[in-house]
Amino acid sequence: MIQSAQVASKFTLFTHHAKTFPNLVTALRNSMLRAGVFKDEKTAEEQVVQVLNFDIHLIKDFRGRRYIERITECIPVEEKNEYTFDHRKEKTLEGKFDKFFDNATIFFTKETNRELYKHRNILEFVDDSYVLTNPISPENIKGMRENMNDRDMIEFDKFLERVWGIRPPKIVHYDENGNEIKETENVPVAEQVQASSESARKVSTSVQTPRRPAQTGQTQRRTNPSQGNVRRTPRNGAKSE
Repeated sequence: MIQSAQVASKFTLFTHHAKTFPNLVTALRNSMLRAGVFKDEKTAEEQVVQVLNFDIHLIKDFRGRRYIERITECIPVEEKNEYTFDHRKEKTLEGKFDKFFDNATIFFTKETNRELYKHRNILEFVDDSYVLTNPISPENIKGMRENMNDRDMIEFDKFLERVWGIRPPKIVHYDENGNEIKETENVPVAEQVQASSESARKVSTSVQTPRRPAQTGQTQRRTNPSQGNVRRTPRNGAKSE
């Protein structure tokens, strides 16, 4: 499942029975270790969090009601080079030792307690209603918008701006002639693209298909105005009435 989610599919859906999001990551990591795919825990966990974008957690209460309790987003933490060469600027030996121990602290922190991901709830069920708690990360917003049509993108952008005040970056659209469609006052680009596509469909449906001309050698019908009858020319060219 992890391998197919990384390289062989556009998206992947699967079910699990973990109670919390950290438990979900731990269970999938341990499964990969037991399967022998990986031998290092950190490497296996890093592969897991790269494919877990959202966790939709369902719960069943004592009344027998089953509902979505939360939607949790997983945000992988990219490893950054935080080491410095400030010890070269120090003039004293004590200052050089201080800068060296700063780099050593960063190194041992990454080796012993490296944070591979962060998780936060996007939506929660509180007091019989759903509450939006945290905004979606810019990376996932970009990926979601890239897989939407123009109409869905319009509604999604309105939702982001209304709820979290987020205005996604502009996506360049082009018309049928290859010219960039620029946003006009009170008319977003996506709405202009949608209107132009609808008008293009109307024009294409209104144009009638021209009648194909008769090919040489096929039977043609001609009317002789002097005799008033119809003469036919067969394929061999001989005339018959």
